[in-house]
Amino acid sequence: MLLTDTELLERLIAFDTTSSNSNAEMAEFIAGYLDRPGVSIERIFDESNTKLNLLLHFGPPSRERSGLVLSGHMDVVPARESGWQSDPFVMADLDDRYAGRGTADMKGFLALAMNAAARLDPKTLRAPLVLLLTYDEEVGCLGAKRFIDQWSDPARLPVSTVIGEPTSLRVVRMHKGHLKLRVATAGVAAHSGYPHLGVNAIEKAAGAVETLAAIRRELESERSEHSRYFPQVPFVSLNVGTIRGGAAINVVPDRCEIEVGIRLLPGMSSEEIVERIRGRLPDAEVDVISDSPPLLLDDGAAIHRTVSSLVNQTETATVSFAADAGWFQTLGLECILFGPGSIEVAHRPNEFIPKDEFQRGAVLLDQIISDYCR
Repeated sequence: MLLTDTELLERLIAFDTTSSNSNAEMAEFIAGYLDRPGVSIERIFDESNTKLNLLLHFGPPSRERSGLVLSGHMDVVPARESGWQSDPFVMADLDDRYAGRGTADMKGFLALAMNAAARLDPKTLRAPLVLLLTYDEEVGCLGAKRFIDQWSDPARLPVSTVIGEPTSLRVVRMHKGHLKLRVATAGVAAHSGYPHLGVNAIEKAAGAVETLAAIRRELESERSEHSRYFPQVPFVSLNVGTIRGGAAINVVPDRCEIEVGIRLLPGMSSEEIVERIRGRLPDAEVDVISDSPPLLLDDGAAIHRTVSSLVNQTETATVSFAADAGWFQTLGLECILFGPGSIEVAHRPNEFIPKDEFQRGAVLLDQIISDYCR
């Protein structure tokens, strides 16, 4: 039975797909909802077999990579913030908006994409529609990375791709990356009454933090060819986010770990910044926790032109958060971010999606599918 867009959104919100949980129950609901003749469904599991990506193919094979990919992530951030006025996993209907964890980021788009696909007769499509749904985007685009590592046949995927991040229905062709590093300093444990027998790893980490702060200041003074598209933060930002060390107050600590987040501009390589930091911290271990590359799409790409024309957008729009698009572009996909809802209310208590934007998103998505697949 086909649910309304609102009913489907309500069902999706009810799945607690916080990144620390399995997304399998929601993934199987989606697969069951869309399973019918003319639809192929592939599951790509993580190494633990508890989380999975879904690839759903509607219609004929892609010829010369024609057709359309609609993509979104199934996970959400935790909902433990104070200030929630209702159960985060029970959708609330509040006059002009729907509220609940994931309404904007990004189960609203998922509901629209699912129903747009469910209303199609695959036999009538001239080119395929593909839904590519991922896990663990919120903790480093891990599902997208798993997909590109496991997927051996990019030619089966259409090139034109819409990733439904909450952009308030603006077309985004560039986003920053998010490189996460762990910087560890090593010491020698000892009783704090005999400090001469040990080496304090936290003190060494303090020097590393000072060096990282110096690198941050250097990066803030540097510009790239794409800096002008990010006027609020036109540089690579570096944030020392966490620091952990020591076992007890009377023990000289033998290890301290610093976690660092770096937001690269489009066109930049993570390897270069990693080597830059390693070169400045020769006595520390510097390891990559996760790497979500930046997105850079030419403004002349067909999907960018098509959707920009639909919404009468003439200027380039960018965002400073990372998304699955950074990895998908390595498969030759031409990705835009485009979806209802605002990133400004995502990851916050009482996250919501405006009803009028949700409804307009449904109309626009049907038009994009018609342009590329019918």
